[in-house]
Amino acid sequence: MRLLHEENVRDIALGAAVLGTGGGGDPYIGMLMACAAVRQYGPVTLYTLDELADDDLIIPSAGMGAPTVAVEKLPNGDDYVSAFQALERYLGRSARATMSIEAGGLNSVVPIYVAARLRLPMVDCDGMGRAFPEIQMVTHTLYGISATPFTLADVHGNVVLMETINNRWTETFARTIAVDMGAEAATAMYPATAGQLKEAAISGTITLAETIGQTIRQARSTEENPVDTVRNAAGGFLIFNGKITDVQRRTTGGFARGDARLEGIDDYRGQTLTLHFQNEHLAARVDGVYKVTTPDLIAVLDIDTGEPITTEALRYGCRVAVIGIPCSGKWRTDEGLALAGPRYFGYDVDYTPVEEVYE
Repeated sequence: MRLLHEENVRDIALGAAVLGTGGGGDPYIGMLMACAAVRQYGPVTLYTLDELADDDLIIPSAGMGAPTVAVEKLPNGDDYVSAFQALERYLGRSARATMSIEAGGLNSVVPIYVAARLRLPMVDCDGMGRAFPEIQMVTHTLYGISATPFTLADVHGNVVLMETINNRWTETFARTIAVDMGAEAATAMYPATAGQLKEAAISGTITLAETIGQTIRQARSTEENPVDTVRNAAGGFLIFNGKITDVQRRTTGGFARGDARLEGIDDYRGQTLTLHFQNEHLAARVDGVYKVTTPDLIAVLDIDTGEPITTEALRYGCRVAVIGIPCSGKWRTDEGLALAGPRYFGYDVDYTPVEEVYE
């Protein structure tokens, strides 16, 4: 058990944007919200799962929708609280704590905001170890935990509650509702006990995000190579150094979809890397050959600062480094690959662990 203060929140938001593989929402927006809440309501207590009783109820808080929309259509905060409290009312039970459902920039720190507002603790875990674009793509699904009852709220005060027959149907209906809410919604979902999460969740995600954020911040003051410090902290591999020469991005069906093309620089001169994304980076091809694919993590970093760049922030002319990071072993099972592997997203390639390609 420890307390999260503003400086912790800033490091978590920065590191979570690395783990978020380009998705999970704008980390700066989430960081501002969480810091303001901590400043007003006090620091948030962070527990490990082992410090909770098995029957404690944990409810994740998150945003869903297209990250490109969230940059201009800012959440007001009350929507997240409304979604959370509506789920508690429906369950007839108060949550013991909240948690991040994914290691994304916004979605790793939104629970800190909710925890501060409601004077709840937060748990050091998540349901992905990265970010994924669809609701059913969490380790909870692999262990039979239902996404519903599930609530969505918008900035106008509308709240929708749903129950579905499986988590894939939750994604289908929730995506439609989120589009109707302006392609962005606050949600509460996957209510589960700490006992269930001790088996299903990925532990230590918030601490890992904070550690990565600290390395980026410290590299600035010590003038170390920021990309190398991030790669070492995350246990990743350098895939490419290049300049972004083209970005094709579109917001459709509640997702930000597209591709980015990079021309190699330094040791990668003469090579071309193509990134494919759906909210998150899902595949990276060098000269047409798949090198890293989901569920492994693909992070794009500013080559000079080590700052992670989200998919909605990819711009022509940016000089970036691309690193691949091994995913949780839970995703490398047959069930995990069927849920979030490259073929699910339509890429005609079998999954190969990034360390087998680059180690």
